[in-house]
Amino acid sequence: MRQELKPGREMEKQPLPTDDDRTGTTESEIDCYTREGSQEASCEPAARAGWNSKIEYFLAQVGFSVGLGNVWRFPYLCHQNGGGAFLLLYVLLMLLVGIPLFFLELAAGQAIRQGSIGVWKYISPRLAGIGYSSCVVCFFVALYYNVILAWSLYYLGNSFQYPLPWEQCPEQRNVTVKECEKSSPTSYFWYRKALDITDSIDETGSFNPYIVCCLLAAWTIVCLGMFKGIKSSVKVMYFSSIFPYVVLFCFLIRGLMLDGAFEGITYMFYPKLEIWADIQVWRQAATQVFFALGLGFGSIIAYSSYNPKNNNCHRDAFTVSFINFMTSVLATLVVFAVLGFRAKDKAMECVASNLKVLSMQSANVDQNLMPSFNYSDATSVGLEDYRNWFKQHGSSIPGNLTDCDLEKEMQKGVEGTGLAFIAFTEAMSLLPGSPFWSALFFLMLLNLGLSTMFGTMEGILAPLTDCFKTLANNKTKLTIFSCIIGFLIGLLFTQRCGNYFVMMFDDYSATLPLIIVVVFETFSVSWLYGADRFLDDIEAMLGWRPSVVYKYLWKYICLLAMLGLLGATTIRMFITPPTYMAWNQEEASEARLPYPAWALAVLSLLIIFAMMPVPLGLIHAVLQGRTRQTSRDTEAGQYSSVSTDDKCETPMTDMSELCQPNGTSALLSSTSD
Repeated sequence: MRQELKPGREMEKQPLPTDDDRTGTTESEIDCYTREGSQEASCEPAARAGWNSKIEYFLAQVGFSVGLGNVWRFPYLCHQNGGGAFLLLYVLLMLLVGIPLFFLELAAGQAIRQGSIGVWKYISPRLAGIGYSSCVVCFFVALYYNVILAWSLYYLGNSFQYPLPWEQCPEQRNVTVKECEKSSPTSYFWYRKALDITDSIDETGSFNPYIVCCLLAAWTIVCLGMFKGIKSSVKVMYFSSIFPYVVLFCFLIRGLMLDGAFEGITYMFYPKLEIWADIQVWRQAATQVFFALGLGFGSIIAYSSYNPKNNNCHRDAFTVSFINFMTSVLATLVVFAVLGFRAKDKAMECVASNLKVLSMQSANVDQNLMPSFNYSDATSVGLEDYRNWFKQHGSSIPGNLTDCDLEKEMQKGVEGTGLAFIAFTEAMSLLPGSPFWSALFFLMLLNLGLSTMFGTMEGILAPLTDCFKTLANNKTKLTIFSCIIGFLIGLLFTQRCGNYFVMMFDDYSATLPLIIVVVFETFSVSWLYGADRFLDDIEAMLGWRPSVVYKYLWKYICLLAMLGLLGATTIRMFITPPTYMAWNQEEASEARLPYPAWALAVLSLLIIFAMMPVPLGLIHAVLQGRTRQTSRDTEAGQYSSVSTDDKCETPMTDMSELCQPNGTSALLSSTSD
């Protein structure tokens, strides 16, 4: 079976067209176009673009995989889940699951040179829904991800003033605003000035005009960057992919010079090996590996499809994964060096406040209980000296003295938007020249998000233009139209309750659907197509055969790991009722609230819409197969078989029937490794 379906080595796919012959169309490429009246694209577009250099490709892949999650998600997970122990677990899962699946997507895209829809339809028409599901998820992610860029633009615009508007609480009629006084200047600016947030998702409120303008600017930047496909976006990536590293190193050098940086990094990497026994830690580590590499989005496949067939995608998988991991570690060092400084400042404020109370109560306290240090001068008292004294005698002193715990201060608001727009922002306001550091930080966030947005949009546009000739001929119009639709739907997130919808999309629109997509990807390649055949095709591309270890990783380890992650995620969703973090204006504090019934229906629809293409694609292919069989029975005299020598072939497999008007084939209907 394998030898009958696998094309001969002499029929391997040609490299990407060069600039000289890119406008030409070979006879085999013409044969692969669909017949009259069909919009289906050819098995390989004759004028498909390519990277001008390997550097461009690396910038694109690294720019897509390294995103905001590396800065505000990974450090939080590492700190909450055992520090150094979590790093070891993360590296283990990266080697056993992340890199093999990353290599699988790179190789599939490079061999077939199609977007996600074309790749999985190529392997089997019944799997075409996988590609469409990836496109839907990319669209959902693009909607809310660009809102985060809009927030970054808003903060960037407010950074060019001194003092920064979030350094001090505003006053109304010479009275400090209570909401700010109860919380903090940075929390007040974020929730009241930037978002003007409502108390719950049920209260919609009006549109925020400043965020609407910033969202329009964000989509305009993305549209201009994607205007001419990878040719224009890669020019932006020369800056957007490199600039964040410059900023991170600047922050690292500055952060290490701050008081409290060492304590912050120590808390960060202190190993807690007992966390390995917690299944939830494994789930979080696997999810972070999954999203850090961008698996399932289709963007990896799309970018890889522009490579020449002999590109060493195996080395690329390790290189990009290593850069991604080291970026996460670098960002973690920066975050906790700066947050350590912020926490130390907060803890010392706590010490000064308590010593002030102690001084007032000194006349009424037994002198044997009083500290040996000079409590009348708070600046001369060390944090550890105070804490050691408090543990011994603090409870015996009237006045409700409190412990000043550095780690508790570090745990406040260190994930997601709470890290970027509250905790880190507050830390930067304490630095000399705070407007400079603030502008640098939010410009870095903007560029991190832009590179990821370009990859996400490519995960939508490339598959559609590869599969539909009409869209391929009007790719610029499709790009503009997609950005306009994205902006219009994105207005949902600019309402006063918009932040709650961002959290909903972030938590539920991508996680479960993408895990399902990758499960189907892994199963289709390793079992339906056959891991051995896939390795044969990679050998035909690269000229050498990857280790047989990949066969067992794809067939067993990766598949079982993804099924386990799918099960753990699904069970957690049903056991733990979905909730969101709301801001209570009167209390000036965050409160976790359950989603109302209508919101549960919305998030359920998000998951259903994202997963629906997979079964629909299967049903569509089965019905088309039966229709063709009926047509063959009625037109038996007009049907003739075509030998494999006349087919449009590639290193992956036979594709002759995919190139027919109905766009389907019986490939892999009964094949197995």
